Amino acid sequence: MLQKQVAVLVALSACLCATSVQADGGVRSRADKHAPAFLMGDHIHAPGDWMVEYKYMNMYMEDNRIGSQTVSDAAAITYGATSDPVTNRMATPTQMTHEMHMLHIMRGMTENITIYTMIMLPSVTMDHLRGPAAGPAAGTEFTTHNSGFGDTTLGALMRLYTDENDDWILNLAGSIPTGDIFRTTTIPSGGTTSQAFPYPMRLGSGTFNARPGLTWKHYWEFGSFGTQLQTDLPIGRNYRNYSVSDEFRLNHWYSHLITDHLSTSLRVENLWRNNYGGEDPMTPDMGISTNVESFRGGYWLNLGIGGAALINGHLLNVEFVPTLYQDLDGIQLETDWSMVASWSKSY
Repeated sequence: MLQKQVAVLVALSACLCATSVQADGGVRSRADKHAPAFLMGDHIHAPGDWMVEYKYMNMYMEDNRIGSQTVSDAAAITYGATSDPVTNRMATPTQMTHEMHMLHIMRGMTENITIYTMIMLPSVTMDHLRGPAAGPAAGTEFTTHNSGFGDTTLGALMRLYTDENDDWILNLAGSIPTGDIFRTTTIPSGGTTSQAFPYPMRLGSGTFNARPGLTWKHYWEFGSFGTQLQTDLPIGRNYRNYSVSDEFRLNHWYSHLITDHLSTSLRVENLWRNNYGGEDPMTPDMGISTNVESFRGGYWLNLGIGGAALINGHLLNVEFVPTLYQDLDGIQLETDWSMVASWSKSY
């Protein structure tokens, strides 16, 4: 499916390049010069130029889902008694908020190469309902929280082709494991026993990850279209003896200019993740579904609705992203929506 979509995009690129309206010389200085707020790795800077960006993301998840069907909290605990593996005996997750603060710094090295780094500060809060193995506390609720530095991304953007209307940009990037992947909490047991945070609440991958990507952008006088394939691929296993999901994101978007300094955007994202490899010995499957390595994969279809404003060289970019469809492996919290807002300035 992914290969077919990429082939269609290449063919569409050739068609549009042949029929496009020639944009003016300032086409890369409009409100649509960057992709919608959620995306990165889509533009090049002139030699010696710097760009600083602050980006805030918030993802909200509520209710459990088995495959493509939403289930109640009680049904999530019941399902865990017969699932393979058996899970949710101690608790089931009911809601999660994942916030991310990101500092993004770019520098143009040559006409066609820009280097960048991205520092991340995640903050994760998860609500739970205790299950039958919690004894007298069964049916009660608790909340856990984890925050700190995430993994750090380093990369280089290489412009493969450009003309008055088009850019093809290769993203050669990777992440280094600066995020903590093993912290413990006593909250689930009411203060009696220390337990490791489950996988979704950990701050990094614990591995060096390859993050190659490819972006094509096409400009008209009235707006622009883009498509991007971005990946996140762990290399080996971390010191806890597991590896996170391989991730593939295929995005298509259209940005429409209201004026040269104001634009709106519409984006469609296909997201695929496989399940974790290996197993952390401190994440027993029977306790909770967020410990189960085979319950981490799935497919998500997201819609991004955004806007951007270019004000005296400052670019403000915002996007709201509801999830249209999701089909998850095992039982997992479903994603309801995300939102992203950013400020950037080039020097």
